[in-house]
Amino acid sequence: MKPIITAFERSPDRGKGLARDMRVRWALEEVSQPYDVRLVSFEEMKQPAHLALHPFGQIPTYEQGDLALFESGAIVFHIAEHNAGLLPRDPDARARAVTWMFAALNTVEPPIFDRSLVNILERDEPWYEQRLRSLDSSIRKRLDGLSARLGDADWLDGAFSAGDLLMVTVLLRLKASSDMLDDYSNLAAYVVRGEARPAYKRAFADQLAVFTAASAG
Repeated sequence: MKPIITAFERSPDRGKGLARDMRVRWALEEVSQPYDVRLVSFEEMKQPAHLALHPFGQIPTYEQGDLALFESGAIVFHIAEHNAGLLPRDPDARARAVTWMFAALNTVEPPIFDRSLVNILERDEPWYEQRLRSLDSSIRKRLDGLSARLGDADWLDGAFSAGDLLMVTVLLRLKASSDMLDDYSNLAAYVVRGEARPAYKRAFADQLAVFTAASAG
């Protein structure tokens, strides 16, 4: 049965591939799993039908048969668990890949996401500059550790995994709002490698097509 995911009808990222359904699209493309997309408006996200799928009224969600999931990381993990290509077979390597999934979403992403919100919502506040400096300091500490661990390798732990998929999507958000990655040549190259993957390109094209169609309408 083909899974169904939800995505923004009109994404606030304006087709840049930053909305979190991009992670799920990319994972599905990596494992060659066909899927359908149900577009939802911001108003529909507040309605009971969507809240039954996602109690916090966000996207993405994932439905397949009787299974309904929310949270992009959990959905990517489910896809990786049930399809070859995103998690290693070796148990130890698999556990390390899952660790990198958690690291991407729990350690690296929070200050990056907060920075993007501060830039939008707090730019005119008197504390803006101080808040931005604090977040930038936190982000650089994360990037220092990530850059040191990646070194000159292509991926975080051997072959490309779901850990890399999530980490690249997190760093793409930073790339869209800051030039900080320019100070970490290996991380900048790491993101470019992720964007060069055919599965990423297909997922990005599909998400961009939604924005293009909405803009034309």
